[in-house]
Amino acid sequence: MAKIIYTHTDEAPLLATYSFLPIVAAYAAKAGVEVETRDISVAARILAQFGLADDALAELGALASTPEANIIKLPNVSASTPQLKAAIAELQSQGHDIPDYPENADTAEAQEIRAKYDKVKGSAVNPVLREGNSDRRAPASVKNYAKAHPHRMGAWPSDSKTNVATMGEHDFKSNEKSVVIPADDTLKVVLTTASGEEVVLKPELKVLADEVIDASVLEVGPLQSFLKSAIARAKEEEILFSAHLKATMMKVSDPIIFGHVVKAYFADVFAQYGDDLAAAGLSANDGLGTILPGLAQLSNGAEIKAAFEKALAEGPALAMVDSDKGITNLHVPSDVIIDASMPAMIRAGGIMWNSEGKEQQTLAVIPDSSYAGVYQATIDDCRTNGALDPATMGSVSNVGLMAKAAEEYGSHDKTFEIAEAGTVRVLNAAGDVLLEHAVGAGDIWRACQTKDASIKDWVKLAVNRARASSNPAIFWLDEARAHDANLIAKVNTYLAEHDTDGLDIQIMTPEKATTFSLERARRGLDTISVTGNVLRDYNTDLFPILELGTSAKMLSVVPLMNGGGLFETGAGGSAPKHVQQLVTENYLRWDSLGEFFALVPSLELYAEQAGTPGAKVLAEALDKATETFLNNDRSPGRKLGTIDNRGSHFYLAMYWAQELAAQTQDAELAAAFKPLAEKFAADEEKIVSELIAVQGKPADIGGYYRPDPEKTEAVMRPSATLNEALASL
Repeated sequence: MAKIIYTHTDEAPLLATYSFLPIVAAYAAKAGVEVETRDISVAARILAQFGLADDALAELGALASTPEANIIKLPNVSASTPQLKAAIAELQSQGHDIPDYPENADTAEAQEIRAKYDKVKGSAVNPVLREGNSDRRAPASVKNYAKAHPHRMGAWPSDSKTNVATMGEHDFKSNEKSVVIPADDTLKVVLTTASGEEVVLKPELKVLADEVIDASVLEVGPLQSFLKSAIARAKEEEILFSAHLKATMMKVSDPIIFGHVVKAYFADVFAQYGDDLAAAGLSANDGLGTILPGLAQLSNGAEIKAAFEKALAEGPALAMVDSDKGITNLHVPSDVIIDASMPAMIRAGGIMWNSEGKEQQTLAVIPDSSYAGVYQATIDDCRTNGALDPATMGSVSNVGLMAKAAEEYGSHDKTFEIAEAGTVRVLNAAGDVLLEHAVGAGDIWRACQTKDASIKDWVKLAVNRARASSNPAIFWLDEARAHDANLIAKVNTYLAEHDTDGLDIQIMTPEKATTFSLERARRGLDTISVTGNVLRDYNTDLFPILELGTSAKMLSVVPLMNGGGLFETGAGGSAPKHVQQLVTENYLRWDSLGEFFALVPSLELYAEQAGTPGAKVLAEALDKATETFLNNDRSPGRKLGTIDNRGSHFYLAMYWAQELAAQTQDAELAAAFKPLAEKFAADEEKIVSELIAVQGKPADIGGYYRPDPEKTEAVMRPSATLNEALASL
């Protein structure tokens, strides 16, 4: 039986769901549309690992491979280790019998527990649900609103010293090797140490014919040298030092790299006290936010704290996440996520904030050079041409290769910190060496895979988008990179299977594609970026943040390869700050436009799946209501006393009811919604006043990772008049 599955996730999106989903459920029920929920929050996924909750993620993963899939997926926490530990502690405090996260998995039991928790870390949700490739773009209504109400852009001085620092050699990009698998096979990954010992890193890796398998290594010695020079450069140029990584989704490699950044910046501290910190279980990989509070347990903790403070005073100025609270760029690995932090810095004019809360130009340190050039090209464009103008600039949409855990995001179980120098080899079932790297102790080696069917579907989606939009479609691929060279060959093969007459389809390096797209955007022209998985993530933040001020307003449709659809609702990078504001001020600035946009195609798909015409009527009315919502500027305001997320939901509900009452396709629905539309209009002032009246005081939701449902519902549905109106429907 057809149904829409609405996901419960984390942080601000979860809080918003408590307010918005009752509206959706009430309206859907009137049209005969069945809506169910599944909890895939980090807390629920932890509990599921220990049999204390249903494994909703596994259930939805199976559903995503069927034509019946119709899933609305909200942003979820891709948990770093500190976030995971915090969620565990909260669940334990709520009475859930789960073990601590094992710092040193030195027993079989600890290894088993660690393995369960590792399944929750990082990008654990997206590879399971994304059984299709990504089509992300700004809806016309959002783009028109952004042009009419352009967000503020920081000025870019032509002499700005802001730049990207990246390795350029001895990293994942430069060391990459790639092979196309000739037939179905089973591979294994083996480290042969210098002493001749064979260590099986991955005993079994199933691959399919024509699949692309890559392997690469980031060398720790050159990484350390690079970081030392970057720190010296920031100091010499008197600009901020800021590291930008993906320590959530790249859950094995990037936390390790982050740890090296911390140890490089505080080199003297770790040289003198590293053994003391390690003995206390205080890891650089977790950042200063874990280390500094943990010093209280050390007998020489005050001495070590003073050493950290001395290093901060003498080193280059650190970019701050929150200067008021003293939270630096090196406090928490998940605080500075590259796809959100770099566009925000560029939008602001190439500046971040220093410890005094003042703006300062920045050295953005992105160790691996795979896609660092995209950000440098954007910085160069802005330095030469000035800030982009949201009132006139064109859009850069994205067709992203992500189906079946394509590319780097699928590499978590194939990424290893090498314990002993030697050679890592990828062997096929016959024992032939497919890929090989010499490695040193501490190097980070990884492999990833991209299925041929995913690539073929990606090319088809790109051609379809180019045809539908009449915009150039640019494949961001570099023939000098081993993986991309194999993809280029496949792209050329599969393009030949489509009618591309009259279409502008090109292949460019990511740097050239960035410059090409920005040049067109400055002329008000639109371009489609056709990218791999990581660049999909980067581009669907970079360009929307510059164009729209946020990536949360994107329409994100994932046509699943076996039929059905996954509808994603925007990015969640700002979600933690919104939760903090709700708890302290009972004000939620989260913008639910992504949910509004996702719900429209979901309802349209439901109409096809279930043969329910009312679902199509709901979708068309919601689409019109969202445009009215934007034209009337009903998104959450910036300060107390204006409508927040809850108020924006009321206005969407009112406009939706008005459209349903006015439509003539379904007389029964029109009659059902006419009284509600009239009641909302009559009680508008009262409802808004009830929603605003609660602002300014602390709000108790009973938890961060697993809020108490009753408390959260009371906080997120404070208008009795609105609740009664919905109940009357």
